[in-house]
Amino acid sequence: MTPNHPAAAPGKTPPPGAPEATMPSDPSEGPPPTDVVRTNLPGEPNAFVGRERDVADLRGLLQTTRAVTLCGAGGIGKTRLAVHVAHGVLAAHPGGVWLVELADIAPGGPADVVARRVAAVLGASEEDGRELAVTLADAIGDRAVLLVLDNCEHVVAECAELAGTLMPRCPRLRLVATSREPLRTAGETVWRVPPLDPGEAVRLFAERARAVRPEFAVTAENTAAVEEVGRALDGVPLALELAAARLRVLTVEQIAGRLADRFRLLGGNARTAPHRQRTLRAAIDWSHELLDDRERTLLRRLSVFTGWTLGQAERVCADPAGLGADLMDLPDLPDLPELPDLADLPGLDEEPEPSADGLPPRGVLDLLTALVDKSLVVVGDEIAGETRFRLLDSIRQYAAERLAEAGEEDTIRDRHRDCVLEAAERDGELALAESEADWAGRVALFHRCDAELGNIRAALAWALDREDVEGGLRICTALRSYWIARGRVAEWAQWTDRFLARSRGLPAIVLGPALAGRAQLALSARDFPRAAGFAERALDPCRRAGDGFMAAASLITLAEAHTRAGRYTEAADRLDEADALTDAPGQEWNRGYAHIARGYMLARSGRMREASLAYESGLDVMRDIGQLWGAAHALIGLGRIAELRGDASGARARFTEALPALVEIEARPELARALAGLGRVALATGDAPLARRSLARALRLSRASGVRPEIARGLEAFAELLACEGDSRGAVLLTGAAAGLREAAARRHTPHPDGPAHPSGTSVQRRPGHGARVEGMLEPIRRAMGEPVVAQWFDEGRSLAPDEAIALALGTDENDPEPATTTETPDPSLAAGGAFLPAEPAAKDPFASDASASGAASGKEVFASGGTAKDEAAPGGGAPSTLTAREREIARLVARGLSNKGIASELVISPATAARHVANILTKLGYNSRAQIAVWAVDHHLTDQPQLR
Repeated sequence: MTPNHPAAAPGKTPPPGAPEATMPSDPSEGPPPTDVVRTNLPGEPNAFVGRERDVADLRGLLQTTRAVTLCGAGGIGKTRLAVHVAHGVLAAHPGGVWLVELADIAPGGPADVVARRVAAVLGASEEDGRELAVTLADAIGDRAVLLVLDNCEHVVAECAELAGTLMPRCPRLRLVATSREPLRTAGETVWRVPPLDPGEAVRLFAERARAVRPEFAVTAENTAAVEEVGRALDGVPLALELAAARLRVLTVEQIAGRLADRFRLLGGNARTAPHRQRTLRAAIDWSHELLDDRERTLLRRLSVFTGWTLGQAERVCADPAGLGADLMDLPDLPDLPELPDLADLPGLDEEPEPSADGLPPRGVLDLLTALVDKSLVVVGDEIAGETRFRLLDSIRQYAAERLAEAGEEDTIRDRHRDCVLEAAERDGELALAESEADWAGRVALFHRCDAELGNIRAALAWALDREDVEGGLRICTALRSYWIARGRVAEWAQWTDRFLARSRGLPAIVLGPALAGRAQLALSARDFPRAAGFAERALDPCRRAGDGFMAAASLITLAEAHTRAGRYTEAADRLDEADALTDAPGQEWNRGYAHIARGYMLARSGRMREASLAYESGLDVMRDIGQLWGAAHALIGLGRIAELRGDASGARARFTEALPALVEIEARPELARALAGLGRVALATGDAPLARRSLARALRLSRASGVRPEIARGLEAFAELLACEGDSRGAVLLTGAAAGLREAAARRHTPHPDGPAHPSGTSVQRRPGHGARVEGMLEPIRRAMGEPVVAQWFDEGRSLAPDEAIALALGTDENDPEPATTTETPDPSLAAGGAFLPAEPAAKDPFASDASASGAASGKEVFASGGTAKDEAAPGGGAPSTLTAREREIARLVARGLSNKGIASELVISPATAARHVANILTKLGYNSRAQIAVWAVDHHLTDQPQLR
């Protein structure tokens, strides 16, 4: 037999006897070869977009590997990638590069059906009495030939058999196959074709969009919509091309909004496209039809997951009847004479028969492996020692439709909710040391919860739809520590509230812990009135249910809320009640945390030595139970005490010691506090660069949590840094922005109607000395710039949006993407001091006019030299900074020893008004006595300044 090497029109199988053709190599590969290259590869119909790394790697792989199978889901771009790669290696295969299309071969045909198709492409003839594959091997011989077998999945056995014959006999033959599952032939390398990455998806959509709307471009206005299309369609090229085709009649924003019904939207591809690629549904139908019944059953049941492990798939997708069949397969037990005669029990000898679609647990692994091989299930990362799997969104939606059609949705989604609930309660006990585990085990559960967030949301939504209030609240309660540690309290408080609104008639054993957990969420959100209300409501049902753990947790939450309000006696009483409960076994977390809460209460009331002892006791308990997150709370408290005592070295050591555990579990709120503490210490010791790095990371973490008082705290720390660097205006702007955030948070945090909270009109007290520290930073600026200027800047800052204030602090555009802050290892320099560096010139403030900018610059010079300056700008009409002018005047009079009556006489106001001003000063400065006000006024030279009338 003498083979012919025919050419063909693009996309067509060449007829025997056609003339030879030459095809240029890919332009990126250099000039075309001078000799004739035989091929039938079709020309590429449009630009090949993305996958540059894949193309380069595959071309390199073909230099060392003889058989490569490109595997992937339907529409992922296997054929296009194979043809593009093949064009680039034409010169390396002078014997020919041949595309053999197999999609139209009907399955179940003759055993040599693939060999016949290859023979037709190569122009080879059959010989009577001789196996066609052997004839093909002789025709190819030792020439350098590349065969591209396209769409092998429905004839995969036949392709494997042909490869097994050709490869040993043809030493220079190379084979590239495209298939939704591997051929499993000797020497095969399986290359999983991934979806396009987000940037490539945007490029492909834009390129195909210009084919239907030449004026289309990705702009600032439509970027978000284009990126959402790419994300929702998993970067699948076929889906993106079908979506781009809809730009004939829809905007990209409309396309993004309609992807919930993607199978209706993504139809109508080119008429010349293969039928299976004309719609997204047809592409998935093609894969689905190649599955057997049990593979289809598993696929549709897996649609309830957003991601899963093998154990979860066995728990949710296997049938009870299948479990019985598994048990019947166990080997016979030895005779046990003490047992009754089991043979007489009805039905025991009858082996349960699963239904035709039934899945035994022992079969799930093999079926799951088959779905992975057939590119319908994606293998993900290993998390907490287990491999995770997922479905692409389009396949998941398709499988969910099949689940509903099979009438299984209610049953499988109920199993999924139960699976999530069981895992949540198990992990919740581990997190708070109700169950024994080492720290590594607790870190693993946090990472497991990260991976499970989609499943948790789906289970909660299903519980809400099914009015399963008990199940929903149990999930919310079990996972509260995870949400609090990660700073994700807002969303999960909303979930809890939706179930609590339907909680009438719930048993106390569910309602009490749910209310206690909701109180802890409110506390983490700095909503102290609501935290107190929920905690008070939780006590009675917790006590009635005999749940000492959650009763103690409620008492500790109440104590923390009372501490924040300055009601230290009530806080101490609640902690004493909690201590009476926490001596019981299993209460170790509460015992340790009660010590920490007591330390915080003592520190706020100025009893630093006792506070330090309480923190140390809490630290010891938390370390004993392997709960380093709890230990970090104590370390941050001890660091703060050292800082207040002026012990920079001790504070730095405590804050630094807290960091590793917080980084491991990405505990954003505590990590922000520890970094802020390091920043303050660095600032106090003159290390401005280290202070900026630490405070910037802390501020970004606080921003991610969305808790406004925490953002305000970060802005105030940055204000001190800017003041030290000489940027007076920036310092005042940030102080005003922080005040605005605190006021907004106070307006939102109203007392809860169903429980006691702070009395109306009473504000939450700040930490001791907080307001004094801010005032100490502002007072030199007032002396340098004058009260009207500072008041104007403060009012400007108050009107800044949070992102604008953060951008001002960080020196970035507020829309810039943020770098990762929680998963990286802390900068080693955060743990060490550094030489003092001169302050860098402050960047020009983007919100300042030319006149005010020059004023700020001159103010910087005056502030640095300790002189005075007069502002030439118009006086501000807004509210002044933290202490008003009247309040500073009253502080001067307090320092002179005047009583409220004396102040009233001096200023011609009523004694009640004077008392109200003194109360406001105490609150703003974070003090408890008039003596503290007097000391502060003297320290800040208020007694030397003329009185304001």
